[in-house]
Amino acid sequence: MPDTNREIQELLADYAQALRDGSIPVFLKSLTRREGQTLACANDFWDAAEVVRYLNSAGFADKFATPDVGLFISRVDAKIASRLKKARGSSRARRTSPRPITKVQRTEKPI
Repeated sequence: MPDTNREIQELLADYAQALRDGSIPVFLKSLTRREGQTLACANDFWDAAEVVRYLNSAGFADKFATPDVGLFISRVDAKIASRLKKARGSSRARRTSPRPITKVQRTEKPI
């Protein structure tokens, strides 16, 4: 069972471990009300947490990979193109006047 009355140093160590493991939500859920209030008021924790973030990014920079958003962008472009195509098709249908169903009869005879 985790310690429920952790000091700032222990909370910072747990935060650093959660940051390395990618489990920040688990760390936040583990906080008791008193620990959460302590963290909210502790500027030392936030300063130290910023340093931990920098150290973590420097230490794991070779393993860090930015997500490839090319597929996402191509899907968004395709969706935009599809919507533009649909909008053009429906606007043309509205602009054209309906043709009369009956034929116009000529009253004059050709010479």
